[in-house]
Amino acid sequence: MGADGTDLPLGAAKQRAVLALLLINRNRTVAIDSLIDAVWQQDPPPEARASLHAHVSRIRRLIGSAAVDPAAILASVQPGYRLAVPEKDCDFGRFAIEQKAGIEEAAAGRFEEASGHLSSALAEWRGPVLEDLRDFQFVQPFASALMENRLVALGARAEAEIACGRAHLIISELEALVAEHPYREPLWAQLMTAYYLAQRQYEALGAYGRLKVALADDLGIDAGPALQRLHQRILRQEPLDVRQAARATAKRAAATRRRRTEVAQESAVAYLRDAGGSRYPLRGAATRIGRVPDNDIVLDDDTVSRYHAVVVDTGNSFVITDLRSANGVDVADRRIRVSATLADGDRICICGHEFVFEMS
Repeated sequence: MGADGTDLPLGAAKQRAVLALLLINRNRTVAIDSLIDAVWQQDPPPEARASLHAHVSRIRRLIGSAAVDPAAILASVQPGYRLAVPEKDCDFGRFAIEQKAGIEEAAAGRFEEASGHLSSALAEWRGPVLEDLRDFQFVQPFASALMENRLVALGARAEAEIACGRAHLIISELEALVAEHPYREPLWAQLMTAYYLAQRQYEALGAYGRLKVALADDLGIDAGPALQRLHQRILRQEPLDVRQAARATAKRAAATRRRRTEVAQESAVAYLRDAGGSRYPLRGAATRIGRVPDNDIVLDDDTVSRYHAVVVDTGNSFVITDLRSANGVDVADRRIRVSATLADGDRICICGHEFVFEMS
């Protein structure tokens, strides 16, 4: 957007892809070779470096039209470029700020404030992530990771609304969410709780029954212990301490965020530790796992897909995404459908290769 508030033309697809990569890695240096590999998708022409410099020059001219110093915003820093953008000046930065504030307020038991912050975070969403760049391979894992963060924020807001006594107001939203994400047990737990608190016990029990059938038929597993306990409490018509439950959930999320910040200050990495004790640092915006040599973590196994999975640092959390692999990805003994937010200590299994996600 220009200084006068009008939208600026961002140029051809490759130029928009360069800008997107710099924004994804904002305030971090992105190597020229990394930009070329991503934009030309591992098949660059001889003139790729010159073309990249031309794209950067045009992006700088666009930045200059917004009445700021383009060289200060998009700086040449060995071995590449760094785009300096305060978090409050980009939409997914504002999303992260408001989501963090919402979780911290919920952890302190201030659920009205939590709901407000989380609603502000979700208001930053205006459509699919980088929809016009989906032909570039780097977009899908980043978009999936952000969608996972959005889902976490939706769940956190629903929990805050329930804790505020407004369970009846979020039933429709939760019904839509479980239809879209049919194996997400925390969302089903919130829907069951909302039904129960709205004096709709029969529907709460029916929701559990539908989930149990779906898990058994589609995944061959049973509902988790937490959901089973909730089902029993609803059957017995016991009171639910939703404020305490919401606060406990938020405290766990806030503790994970604090741990992530501490690790970032020390070394800017988390790790995947394999069964042999080797630790693979998760550096940069994404760490790709697969069979072929240009992955960051290479698994020499024919059952592993060429590009099997990727772990994305969203700035808010670490999210693992299955890159449409043949044999899937398990996190905490559960097959993920697309993506999952990783918690410290989570076990990841890829075709029998086991890793533990560590924040230190």
